Amino acid sequence: MSEAEATTPTSEVLIVTGMSGAGRSTVANALEDLGWYVVDNLPPQMLRPLLDLSGRLGSQLPRVAAVVDVRGRDLFSELPERLLELRSRSNVRLVFLDASDEVLVRRFEAVRRPHPLQGDGTLVDGIRREREMLAPMREKADVVLDTSSSNIHQLATRVADLFSEAGSARHTVTVMSFGFKYGLPPDVDLVADMRFLPNPHWDDALRPLTGEDDAVRDYVLAQEGASEFLDAYAAALRPVLQGYQRENKRHSTVGVGCTGGRHRSVAMARALADRLAGEPGVAVRVRHRDLGRE
Repeated sequence: MSEAEATTPTSEVLIVTGMSGAGRSTVANALEDLGWYVVDNLPPQMLRPLLDLSGRLGSQLPRVAAVVDVRGRDLFSELPERLLELRSRSNVRLVFLDASDEVLVRRFEAVRRPHPLQGDGTLVDGIRREREMLAPMREKADVVLDTSSSNIHQLATRVADLFSEAGSARHTVTVMSFGFKYGLPPDVDLVADMRFLPNPHWDDALRPLTGEDDAVRDYVLAQEGASEFLDAYAAALRPVLQGYQRENKRHSTVGVGCTGGRHRSVAMARALADRLAGEPGVAVRVRHRDLGRE
């Protein structure tokens, strides 16, 4: 066996990076709970030895994740170069954790810790420096998770949705129902608006039910335009999902919204997922972001 063959990684490999306070530790813990071998605060210079090791050990390290961030100080600056090198020889995915500046400030203040880059400046100065430093990595990310409106349990659930299944699927699409009144999900790639359909909320018999109940689902799908929309939207998504596979984009999220995220969006998200389920190379998951909030 040649040296190249001996060191070609066969494992799934994730590099986790992003803003301090955005949930990197939560993601690392969630991946570990899912059976990933996780290395925290790894210098970029150690990524290639880690991948070489995973290649030699094969099934002993089937899924490896490395958290690489600004705690590495000057060493971190080499991450873009190292990532380019690794992607040229193996299938490495980059996960980027982000959150709004206001949320990051609140989180740092809650734990009473300084930002790793604030130095003699303020907390906001440190966040600004980090965001500038990480901008190129965010652009290169395969998955961007905005955690501004997520708690640690919701983030762990999102990680499980994205990374718990290993199989032949080249792309995983999450169909997410949501309520517009709670805000647009920050990490969706495409959005469909179900507010063109009559709202079951105004039917006294359907109001206490949800889109997971047969009565609501049958009501929503029987409305004029519902089936036509599902057929047309599924057809429009097929070349998109095929293109994602060609471009090696491993995950995407399709948001399906209504007013409160309880009736129409839930029923239509489930129906859309059923239509996409047979697409070659695609795994489909369904998530109801706002179900139960009302």
